[in-house]
Amino acid sequence: MNVGEDYTGVSVIFFCHDGKGNVLLSKRSEKCRDEHGTWDPGAGRLEFGHTIEDTLRREILEEYGARVLDYEFLGYRDVHRTNDGRPTHWIALDFKVLIDPSHVRNGEPEKFDALEWFSVNNLPAPLHSQFPAFLELYKNRLR
Repeated sequence: MNVGEDYTGVSVIFFCHDGKGNVLLSKRSEKCRDEHGTWDPGAGRLEFGHTIEDTLRREILEEYGARVLDYEFLGYRDVHRTNDGRPTHWIALDFKVLIDPSHVRNGEPEKFDALEWFSVNNLPAPLHSQFPAFLELYKNRLR
């Protein structure tokens, strides 16, 4: 059975920022599951027996090499889309997370072609298909 296809998956989404108006995005490599070459905030699947906060902290440390300094739960999204023609269903738990930029490194170079800082008002293209909805939903809380 495949998570997100045979049963609903739960994903922890982290919109990392430096507290000065800059956000960290990753560019998805060819080895990612889908949407290669797009920019998005980080994410990690919630695994059975793990807490949401532990998942948030672990995934940011693994992907970005940084520790969570502070975080805010923004809300959730019910995400329906297709992957290779098959319907998927995920519940996305969205967080805004403060990290120290001096500690950031690409902890998963096989997954990310790049990690870069951007102004919220000057994001790169192309964005991951789910990222514009995230930005619209939380636009007043991301600055």
